[in-house]
Amino acid sequence: MDKYIVIGPPGAGKSTQASMLCAAYGFVRISVGDMFRWHIRNHTKLAARVRRFIDSGRLVPDEIVEELVKARLEQHDWNFGFVLDGYPASEIQAEFFLESYNVDGVVLIDVPNDLAIQRLQTSNVCQACGLDYRLIHHHPQRTRVCDVCGGQLGNPDSENPTATQERLGEYHLKTQPAIEVFRRKELVVKVDGTRSHEEIQDRIRVELGLTSEAMARKIRGE
Repeated sequence: MDKYIVIGPPGAGKSTQASMLCAAYGFVRISVGDMFRWHIRNHTKLAARVRRFIDSGRLVPDEIVEELVKARLEQHDWNFGFVLDGYPASEIQAEFFLESYNVDGVVLIDVPNDLAIQRLQTSNVCQACGLDYRLIHHHPQRTRVCDVCGGQLGNPDSENPTATQERLGEYHLKTQPAIEVFRRKELVVKVDGTRSHEEIQDRIRVELGLTSEAMARKIRGE
Protein backbone atom coordinates (compact mmCIF):
# COMPACT_ATOMS: atom_id res chain seq x y z
CA MET A 1 0.00 0.00 0.00
CA ASP A 2 1.54 3.27 -1.15
CA LYS A 3 1.06 6.66 0.49
CA TYR A 4 2.14 9.80 -1.34
CA ILE A 5 1.82 13.55 -0.98
CA VAL A 6 1.80 16.04 -3.86
CA ILE A 7 2.72 19.54 -2.80
CA GLY A 8 3.67 22.79 -4.49
CA PRO A 9 2.75 26.47 -4.86
CA PRO A 10 -0.65 27.69 -6.07
CA GLY A 11 -0.82 27.15 -9.81
CA ALA A 12 1.64 24.23 -9.79
CA GLY A 13 -0.89 21.70 -11.10
CA LYS A 14 -1.03 19.51 -7.99
CA SER A 15 -4.57 18.26 -8.57
CA THR A 16 -3.87 17.33 -12.18
CA GLN A 17 -0.80 15.29 -11.29
CA ALA A 18 -2.41 13.65 -8.26
CA SER A 19 -5.42 12.64 -10.39
CA MET A 20 -3.21 11.20 -13.12
CA LEU A 21 -1.23 9.20 -10.57
CA CYS A 22 -4.39 7.80 -8.99
CA ALA A 23 -5.93 6.87 -12.33
CA ALA A 24 -2.80 4.98 -13.33
CA TYR A 25 -2.25 2.98 -10.13
CA GLY A 26 -5.64 2.71 -8.45
CA PHE A 27 -4.77 5.07 -5.61
CA VAL A 28 -7.40 7.21 -3.93
CA ARG A 29 -6.94 10.97 -4.31
CA ILE A 30 -7.62 12.82 -1.06
CA SER A 31 -8.07 16.55 -1.50
CA VAL A 32 -8.84 18.92 1.35
CA GLY A 33 -10.42 21.31 -1.13
CA ASP A 34 -12.78 18.60 -2.41
CA MET A 35 -13.77 17.69 1.14
CA PHE A 36 -14.46 21.30 2.06
CA ARG A 37 -16.67 21.69 -0.99
CA TRP A 38 -18.60 18.51 -0.17
CA HIS A 39 -19.37 19.76 3.32
CA ILE A 40 -20.40 23.18 2.04
CA ARG A 41 -22.59 21.66 -0.68
CA ASN A 42 -24.30 19.42 1.88
CA HIS A 43 -24.67 22.11 4.57
CA THR A 44 -22.99 20.08 7.32
CA LYS A 45 -22.02 21.37 10.77
CA LEU A 46 -18.42 21.50 9.67
CA ALA A 47 -19.47 23.61 6.69
CA ALA A 48 -20.98 26.20 8.99
CA ARG A 49 -17.66 26.49 10.84
CA VAL A 50 -15.70 26.69 7.59
CA ARG A 51 -18.00 29.35 6.12
CA ARG A 52 -17.36 31.64 9.08
CA PHE A 53 -13.70 31.76 8.15
CA ILE A 54 -14.28 32.03 4.40
CA ASP A 55 -16.86 34.78 4.80
CA SER A 56 -14.41 36.79 6.89
CA GLY A 57 -11.62 36.27 4.35
CA ARG A 58 -9.52 34.07 6.62
CA LEU A 59 -7.83 30.77 5.85
CA VAL A 60 -9.38 27.70 7.43
CA PRO A 61 -7.35 26.92 10.61
CA ASP A 62 -5.01 23.93 10.87
CA GLU A 63 -7.09 22.19 13.54
CA ILE A 64 -10.17 22.05 11.29
CA VAL A 65 -8.09 20.78 8.38
CA GLU A 66 -6.55 18.11 10.62
CA GLU A 67 -9.99 17.02 11.80
CA LEU A 68 -11.17 16.73 8.21
CA VAL A 69 -8.15 14.73 7.01
CA LYS A 70 -8.20 12.37 9.98
CA ALA A 71 -11.88 11.55 9.45
CA ARG A 72 -11.27 10.93 5.75
CA LEU A 73 -8.30 8.63 6.25
CA GLU A 74 -10.20 6.62 8.83
CA GLN A 75 -12.58 5.48 6.09
CA HIS A 76 -9.83 3.11 4.88
CA ASP A 77 -11.19 2.88 1.34
CA TRP A 78 -7.72 3.19 -0.16
CA ASN A 79 -6.85 -0.46 -0.85
CA PHE A 80 -3.88 0.31 -3.09
CA GLY A 81 -2.88 3.52 -1.35
CA PHE A 82 -3.67 7.22 -1.47
CA VAL A 83 -2.32 10.51 -2.76
CA LEU A 84 -2.79 13.59 -0.59
CA ASP A 85 -3.36 16.59 -2.83
CA GLY A 86 -1.94 19.83 -1.42
CA TYR A 87 -1.83 18.63 2.18
CA PRO A 88 0.01 19.15 4.51
CA ALA A 89 0.28 22.87 3.80
CA SER A 90 2.03 23.93 7.02
CA GLU A 91 4.62 22.64 9.46
CA ILE A 92 1.93 21.92 12.05
CA GLN A 93 -0.07 19.90 9.53
CA ALA A 94 3.04 17.94 8.47
CA GLU A 95 3.92 17.04 12.02
CA PHE A 96 0.31 16.04 12.74
CA PHE A 97 0.26 13.77 9.72
CA LEU A 98 3.51 12.03 10.60
CA GLU A 99 2.29 11.34 14.13
CA SER A 100 -0.33 8.94 12.76
CA TYR A 101 0.77 7.91 9.26
CA ASN A 102 3.88 6.97 7.38
CA VAL A 103 4.47 8.21 3.86
CA ASP A 104 6.39 6.70 0.96
CA GLY A 105 7.18 9.88 -0.91
CA VAL A 106 6.48 13.60 -1.14
CA VAL A 107 6.37 15.08 -4.64
CA LEU A 108 7.31 18.76 -4.74
CA ILE A 109 6.19 20.32 -8.02
CA ASP A 110 8.56 23.23 -8.50
CA VAL A 111 7.20 26.26 -10.38
CA PRO A 112 8.82 29.71 -10.53
CA ASN A 113 6.80 32.61 -9.14
CA ASP A 114 6.28 34.33 -12.49
CA LEU A 115 4.71 31.23 -14.03
CA ALA A 116 2.60 30.60 -10.91
CA ILE A 117 1.30 34.18 -11.12
CA GLN A 118 0.44 33.72 -14.78
CA ARG A 119 -1.50 30.54 -14.02
CA LEU A 120 -3.28 32.13 -11.09
CA GLN A 121 -4.87 34.75 -13.32
CA THR A 122 -7.94 32.53 -13.50
CA SER A 123 -11.41 32.72 -12.01
CA ASN A 124 -11.61 31.42 -8.45
CA VAL A 125 -14.30 33.25 -6.45
CA CYS A 126 -17.97 32.31 -6.93
CA GLN A 127 -20.16 35.29 -7.74
CA ALA A 128 -23.28 33.42 -6.51
CA CYS A 129 -22.39 31.68 -3.23
CA GLY A 130 -19.18 33.59 -2.47
CA LEU A 131 -16.97 30.53 -2.03
CA ASP A 132 -13.36 31.69 -2.34
CA TYR A 133 -11.31 28.80 -3.69
CA ARG A 134 -8.12 30.54 -2.68
CA LEU A 135 -9.01 30.09 1.00
CA ILE A 136 -9.31 26.32 0.69
CA HIS A 137 -6.17 26.02 -1.44
CA HIS A 138 -7.91 24.45 -4.40
CA HIS A 139 -9.07 25.10 -7.95
CA PRO A 140 -12.57 24.33 -9.27
CA GLN A 141 -12.98 21.22 -11.39
CA ARG A 142 -14.49 23.18 -14.30
CA THR A 143 -13.12 26.50 -15.49
CA ARG A 144 -15.23 29.47 -14.31
CA VAL A 145 -17.86 27.18 -12.71
CA CYS A 146 -18.34 26.72 -8.96
CA ASP A 147 -18.29 23.08 -7.82
CA VAL A 148 -20.75 23.82 -5.01
CA CYS A 149 -23.57 25.83 -6.61
CA GLY A 150 -22.71 25.98 -10.31
CA GLY A 151 -22.37 29.75 -10.20
CA GLN A 152 -19.99 31.78 -12.33
CA LEU A 153 -16.53 32.40 -10.95
CA GLY A 154 -14.76 35.74 -11.00
CA ASN A 155 -11.16 36.69 -10.39
CA PRO A 156 -10.46 39.61 -8.06
CA ASP A 157 -6.73 39.02 -8.46
CA SER A 158 -6.84 39.87 -12.18
CA GLU A 159 -6.89 43.55 -11.23
CA ASN A 160 -4.93 43.09 -8.03
CA PRO A 161 -1.55 41.45 -8.69
CA THR A 162 -0.54 42.26 -5.11
CA ALA A 163 -3.08 39.73 -3.84
CA THR A 164 -1.55 37.04 -6.04
CA GLN A 165 1.91 37.88 -4.71
CA GLU A 166 0.54 37.60 -1.19
CA ARG A 167 -0.82 34.13 -1.91
CA LEU A 168 2.56 32.96 -3.11
CA GLY A 169 4.26 34.66 -0.18
CA GLU A 170 1.97 32.81 2.20
CA TYR A 171 2.83 29.52 0.48
CA HIS A 172 6.56 30.11 0.92
CA LEU A 173 6.07 31.24 4.52
CA LYS A 174 3.77 28.41 5.66
CA THR A 175 4.43 25.47 3.35
CA GLN A 176 8.21 25.64 2.99
CA PRO A 177 8.65 24.59 6.66
CA ALA A 178 6.33 21.64 5.99
CA ILE A 179 8.50 20.60 3.06
CA GLU A 180 11.56 20.80 5.30
CA VAL A 181 9.92 18.40 7.78
CA PHE A 182 9.65 15.80 5.02
CA ARG A 183 13.02 16.66 3.53
CA ARG A 184 14.75 15.88 6.83
CA LYS A 185 13.27 12.39 6.54
CA GLU A 186 14.58 12.13 2.96
CA LEU A 187 11.08 11.79 1.51
CA VAL A 188 11.01 14.72 -0.92
CA VAL A 189 11.47 14.38 -4.67
CA LYS A 190 11.38 17.57 -6.74
CA VAL A 191 10.07 17.73 -10.30
CA ASP A 192 10.04 20.55 -12.82
CA GLY A 193 6.49 21.92 -12.98
CA THR A 194 7.11 24.02 -16.09
CA ARG A 195 6.86 21.04 -18.45
CA SER A 196 3.76 19.47 -19.99
CA HIS A 197 1.35 17.47 -17.82
CA GLU A 198 2.55 14.23 -19.41
CA GLU A 199 6.24 15.01 -18.94
CA ILE A 200 5.70 15.95 -15.31
CA GLN A 201 3.75 12.76 -14.67
CA ASP A 202 6.45 10.61 -16.27
CA ARG A 203 9.07 12.25 -14.09
CA ILE A 204 7.00 11.74 -10.95
CA ARG A 205 6.64 8.03 -11.68
CA VAL A 206 10.37 7.67 -12.20
CA GLU A 207 11.21 9.57 -9.01
CA LEU A 208 8.73 7.49 -6.96
CA GLY A 209 9.91 4.21 -8.44
CA LEU A 210 6.58 3.55 -10.13
CA THR A 211 7.92 2.69 -13.57
CA SER A 212 7.26 -0.82 -14.91
CA GLU A 213 10.78 -2.01 -14.11
CA ALA A 214 10.73 -0.56 -10.61
CA MET A 215 7.30 -2.04 -9.90
CA ALA A 216 8.49 -5.47 -11.04
CA ARG A 217 11.44 -5.27 -8.64
CA LYS A 218 9.10 -4.24 -5.85
CA ILE A 219 6.83 -7.23 -6.48
CA ARG A 220 9.87 -9.55 -6.44
CA GLY A 221 10.93 -7.99 -3.15
CA GLU A 222 14.25 -6.77 -4.50
